[in-house]
Amino acid sequence: MVNTEKFAARLEKIIDYYDLSAAAFADQIEVGRSSISHILSGRNKPSLDFVMKVISHFPEVELYWLLNGKGEFPKERSVSPPQPKVPSKPITPAPEIEQSSPGIQQRNISKDSTQKGRQIRKIVIFYTDGSFEAFEN
Repeated sequence: MVNTEKFAARLEKIIDYYDLSAAAFADQIEVGRSSISHILSGRNKPSLDFVMKVISHFPEVELYWLLNGKGEFPKERSVSPPQPKVPSKPITPAPEIEQSSPGIQQRNISKDSTQKGRQIRKIVIFYTDGSFEAFEN
């Protein structure tokens, strides 16, 4: 079982190491800001999902160090510094999407449609986890 007080101290050490506020740290690992606050105050224990997000977003953090205080932080770096993540394939424009579902409507917006006084008002992006983002002009 994880000692909540010591876990919170290690979490604070990570936040300080990266010179982040608790809110910025929460945004970085994509959790609610209240989650960080509750863990740091000792009100809540960290979930497995929370721990895995910390580990995946901050590779210098060792799992056993974060959970038990055993090991090192930051991890010892290898001889060569980590390389930035670069896509293995060149980025190409997305192909035209064919209508695959009866409930999905697709409209092609041509150059001349904006010349006729039509402008994009809103774009909505739906993610596989069920969340979405809306952008309005």
